[in-house]
Amino acid sequence: MKVYYECGACFLRQAREAMNLVTDDNDLKIDLMKDILNFLAKNYKKGASSNKIGSAMHRIIKDKTNCEDPYTNEKIMGNKIAMEFLPKIKSLLKEDDSLENYIKIAIVGNILDFGALGLNFDPQEFIMSNLDKDLSVNNIDLLKEAINNNAKVLYLADNTGEIVFDKLLIEKLNEMGLEVTVALKEKPILNDACLEDAVAIDLDKIANLTTLGTDSVGIIHEEASDDFKKLFDSSDFIIAKGLGNYEGLTEIDLEGKDAFSLLCAKCSAIAKDIGVEEKDNVLLKL
Repeated sequence: MKVYYECGACFLRQAREAMNLVTDDNDLKIDLMKDILNFLAKNYKKGASSNKIGSAMHRIIKDKTNCEDPYTNEKIMGNKIAMEFLPKIKSLLKEDDSLENYIKIAIVGNILDFGALGLNFDPQEFIMSNLDKDLSVNNIDLLKEAINNNAKVLYLADNTGEIVFDKLLIEKLNEMGLEVTVALKEKPILNDACLEDAVAIDLDKIANLTTLGTDSVGIIHEEASDDFKKLFDSSDFIIAKGLGNYEGLTEIDLEGKDAFSLLCAKCSAIAKDIGVEEKDNVLLKL
């Protein structure tokens, strides 16, 4: 996805929040913000890729603060919130075990995104208010067709916490006969899930796990490892969670692939790009 005008303000908000998570050194933060402003001045322009800019910006913060994982506590919080909701989620799925309901639950999990929504929102209230919403874009029939036509699916994970809800959908896909490979981040970026986060919730027991070989926001094909590029290029069926993966996939030639994006449109730029309202939930064939 190309940047929209409001992406600039969002980058600066994310930068401020990430810096506040890792340091109280005002001088360091001034120097770091200067670096980020200089970077954005050179790279933030019409036609620029939004997740490439975001990835580079967060790497600047990690490098200059010598902190590999600024969002450590937020990732722990995301897992805690997800686990607290799991009994309620499972009870809802007992009442309605349709594929569409599993999709909705997975998308509700996408709300656990401190990068898009900031640090000062109430995730529990937001989750509950979204559980009963209809999908604004609902390509469920096309998804079912892809499931029937494929034996394997590459599942691009998004956030820690969210993967607890993804696990439920992946179990459903297993029941429908699909072999699932879940792709995670090689190193921390924002609150995205890494390999160890997936193993911690036993995702390795129901799916093959791999990494992109990098710490990009979403997927950036040219930055991924050779192994992941081979896997991605050979995958005919892809399910991608979240904003970053949507931003990345819309920059990749997907001809011949059944690629689906599952997300909550948590920012105005994504909503505009898809053609929905902000905070709408979406199952979109790309």
